[in-house]
Amino acid sequence: MTIRPIIAVPDPRLKQVSEPVEAVTDALRLLMDDMVETMHDAKGIGLAAIQIGVNKRVIVMDLSPSDHGDEGESSDRYDLSELKDETIRYFVNPEIVWTSEEMNNYQEGCLSVPGFFDDVERPKACKVTYLDYHGQPQELDCDGLLATCIQHEMDHLNGVVFLDHLSRLKRDMIVKKLRKQSKDTNVVEPL
Repeated sequence: MTIRPIIAVPDPRLKQVSEPVEAVTDALRLLMDDMVETMHDAKGIGLAAIQIGVNKRVIVMDLSPSDHGDEGESSDRYDLSELKDETIRYFVNPEIVWTSEEMNNYQEGCLSVPGFFDDVERPKACKVTYLDYHGQPQELDCDGLLATCIQHEMDHLNGVVFLDHLSRLKRDMIVKKLRKQSKDTNVVEPL
């Protein structure tokens, strides 16, 4: 498995709508394995393929607290193949087919918006259909953090980052800070 670079706001690729996957192949499973490794390395709980520059409708998630460390501390490493069906979730071509009317407010962060967090209101529960790691159709009822995370990652597949849920003033301030940080670290922004 390979840790891949995560692209950050204001990279224009994050505004692309991701393309559907035609089939779950060995190459796609390798991509998903790389995504899990990348997500764990970055101490995240979810990652969409577009965040590593791959324009495919693929998401990985791991909400187990021990897998991604605490407050930036290094996490224990483990054999990911043993956990594929237990804690790591794979979503290929996911679709939200139902959302609750009841809303939930959760402080979100994003691996593509490093160091920034803010409250985002989303439906408290949702139902998702998708293909799993082996290409089998699945349906999942989500609530709480799982519902928030899948909706956050689905936004990425549709060219939306969590900043788009904030007021224009907050969003502009954060993007300005991110641009300054990228210049301070001599990172060249894509055009």
